[in-house]
Amino acid sequence: MTPTLRKPFGILLLLLYLLFYGSLVAAFSSWLGSLPVLLQAVIYLILGIAWIAPLKPLFMWMETGRWRLR
Repeated sequence: MTPTLRKPFGILLLLLYLLFYGSLVAAFSSWLGSLPVLLQAVIYLILGIAWIAPLKPLFMWMETGRWRLR
């Protein structure tokens, strides 16, 4: 089996996505800071879990070379 560039390219995409997502959350942090603490906790909990959902197709592509299982 010959090595492919899928995994290094996928890692690069993952890092770019995390940089973008983190920057987006940081951009709204001053607005989020003005909310009540319990609401902040719920929002940050949701944002902390939600970042992983869009990465499933990327991880699948890195492993199999396809975006979806057939």
